[in-house]
Amino acid sequence: MEIALSPDIPTYSGGLGVLAGDTLRSAADLGVPIIGITLVHRKGYFRQRLDPSGNQGEEPQIWSPEQAVEKVDALVPISIEGRQVMVRAWKFVITGVRGDIVPVYLLDTDLPENSPQDRGLTDCLYGGDDRYRLCQEAVLGIGGVALLRKLGHNVQGYHMNEGHSALLTLPLLERSVNARFARDISDTDVENVRRLCIFTTHTPVPAGHDQFSRDLVLRVLGEERTALLDEAECWQSGRLNMTYLALFFSRYINGVAMRHGEVSRGMFPLYRISAITNGVHAVTWTSPAFRELFDRHLSAWRRDNNYLRYAISIPLEDIREAHARAKHALLDEIRKQSGISLDPNVFTIGFARRASTYKRGDLIFTDLERLKSIASTVGPIQVIYGGKAHPRDEGGKAIIRNVFNAAKSLADSLRVVYVENYDWHWGQLITSGVDVWLNNPRRPEEASGTSGMKAALNGVPSFSVLDGWWIEGHIEGVTGWAIGDAEIKPDPMSELATLYDKLERTILPLYYGSPNAYAEAMRHAIALNGAFFNTQRMVLQYVGNAYMPGDAGVSTLQAGASAPAVS
Repeated sequence: MEIALSPDIPTYSGGLGVLAGDTLRSAADLGVPIIGITLVHRKGYFRQRLDPSGNQGEEPQIWSPEQAVEKVDALVPISIEGRQVMVRAWKFVITGVRGDIVPVYLLDTDLPENSPQDRGLTDCLYGGDDRYRLCQEAVLGIGGVALLRKLGHNVQGYHMNEGHSALLTLPLLERSVNARFARDISDTDVENVRRLCIFTTHTPVPAGHDQFSRDLVLRVLGEERTALLDEAECWQSGRLNMTYLALFFSRYINGVAMRHGEVSRGMFPLYRISAITNGVHAVTWTSPAFRELFDRHLSAWRRDNNYLRYAISIPLEDIREAHARAKHALLDEIRKQSGISLDPNVFTIGFARRASTYKRGDLIFTDLERLKSIASTVGPIQVIYGGKAHPRDEGGKAIIRNVFNAAKSLADSLRVVYVENYDWHWGQLITSGVDVWLNNPRRPEEASGTSGMKAALNGVPSFSVLDGWWIEGHIEGVTGWAIGDAEIKPDPMSELATLYDKLERTILPLYYGSPNAYAEAMRHAIALNGAFFNTQRMVLQYVGNAYMPGDAGVSTLQAGASAPAVS
């Protein structure tokens, strides 16, 4: 549903879209024959405005595809609510380090042939009600398959990145049934679809999976396609759950971190679910200072991210100098945009994520007096925040206000800055310019997380709850520090105590008292985490395990499931 293609094209909201873009960028670097499909989102996600009290306002982030991407001379019709809706596409081309290209098609219904309401279907990312969302998902899945056929692409497989595109399984099913000149769906038809489909689930919380009422599905998709869903028994308690639809029709399913794979197997016990841990596109998210450093010491790192492992031999002074340049770039931009001057010599904590209650962005401010005491007795602290709350997420908006209130209460003791309209540009600056990356979600609700991976590429250690990718990347005191214990039941008060204790007794004393030792952690973050948690490694795992499976006997469904097992 979202792909981050360029800083000036607002077709993404956050981590899911950035991951999709990073995946395609690495596919281009590696020469993997892959095509991206998304919607054009002419009004973007939204531009965030924050008032002095931290109240979030939203406005459209309008862009013009006519001025930024190439028009594709192909139109395809799809049926929505019994009407013929015409879909066209725009093409964005990603060029890899060796010159290989990956095309990305942005589907668009803003055509004079369509009614005003249909013209707006591809306007807003995650906007509107259930009807709007289901119509968008029909354009993405059904329209995406139709466009690829119209353009003559020889597609060998369809990778559904989250359940938003799961309706693509219906035209694939129709094609199999029609090829047999049959009316009813057979087990062979289902198997034919499964052979083509791969599904990556990202959401470890049941409420995060799109689902629609049968009445709405019948209205939007029509009787014939609803009958297909009936015959395939794709309903869950009378509703169409897009995740279950994707699970049912996929031969390979994976979570996005090893722990997330475990959580997903608990949520969907009838399905065989693997895990491929996320990564980030190394060249995109490495700051100019560290790109220059790596070019000087590790000349092949852009083509082969494994060479980042040899960052362990880069002199500590060079690591510290590159980080100082990245930090100055961040603080200069903050001063330019907000008028606030921060001190480059002060320990700087970064926290920039989607503002959501489970991410607990305000956790560090639970005990303001303790935080003041740490800053006054051990060493000064400044904190840089960024992140948007979904327009309908009142809990997320309250988190932002809490950060603003804490900043006012702490004004005489430490500086807190909340960057407005966190985006690709700010993501590059903050993940590379802070001294430690803070992350404290509620376990086990972090599927993977990728911001800490971006930080690691720039020598920024993580200070994080042991969830998502950090369970795999954490080596205590080497690549960063853990908040809490992954082996015991989540305990917010224990996690909070650990956060304050390690900040006071370990991290700040190391930063101010042993700068070379701190630089060792920075260097290890690059060599151990940056070298592994990148999309080059991730894409190669998809190629080997999902796109070109070597084990023809692996079944999608576990024993005991109602549908037949599939090779």
